[in-house]
This record gives sequence, C-alpha cells and structure tokens, in this order.
Amino acid sequence: MKVRDCMSKDVQLSRPAETIREAAVKMRKIDAGVLPVEDNDRLVGMITDRDIALRAIAEGKGPDTPVGDVMSKSVRYCFDDEEIESVSGQMGEFKIRRLPVLNRQKRLVGILSLGDVSHADDESSAKALRDISKPGGVHSQK
Repeated sequence: MKVRDCMSKDVQLSRPAETIREAAVKMRKIDAGVLPVEDNDRLVGMITDRDIALRAIAEGKGPDTPVGDVMSKSVRYCFDDEEIESVSGQMGEFKIRRLPVLNRQKRLVGILSLGDVSHADDESSAKALRDISKPGGVHSQK
C-alpha cells in the first residue's frame, strides 16, 4: 500500500513568524501535537507541543516567541508514492511518530501518523511502535 492511500490529507500549517501561542491554539483546535512549518510554499520545519514545552517554556521564552525560534529544523519526510511498509520501518528506526508527506515536486500533500500506519498494516505498525518505544534516539531527553 502507498503512503497516499492512508495519510491524512487535511493538514494545518504554521509559519516561522507565527507565535508559539498561535501554533498552540491551532494544535488545540485540531487536536494534534504537531504542525508542519512552511515558508514560501516549502517545508522548513516542524513545531510540536514538545518543542513549545522544552525549547520555549522551559527556557523562559514567552508565548509571543516566533515558531521559527523553537521549531525542529531538521525534518524527516516521506513521499506519497512510497510503500507504507518501508516508511513505517523508517519511522521506527528514527523514532518518529508523524512524518510530513511530500509529492515528488517536494510540495506538502499530507501527514502520516503511526495511527495512519496502523490502519494500513498491523504488522508494520506494531514493529514501528516497538522501535519507537525503545529508549534513545534523536529526540531522547537523555
């Protein structure tokens, strides 16, 4: 199965100049913990509720801090025409629960969550969840 067949297509975006308060309000409204960040029609980062808590609030930054100051700038993504089994393996390897999905022209077309993967392939999602849940990795607090 292709990523495009199970990804979420209705994606809310943030922009680098937007405040973290505005981003948090969007997250609350759509009941999500992540927003892709775009600038000039290009994906430039991801802002998560965790980024807001650890890179902003814990560092004494206020709600008017720009998203661009605390977002994750190194973004892993996948393409909409990739096989879900391959992408879920990468999610597990890099301990990523949500991936932005681009088309081959590198335009954002959706987002793939671990939940989306679970609807597509129980075996792949189970392995990805096991791998994501192992201690360590790029986003570890240790």
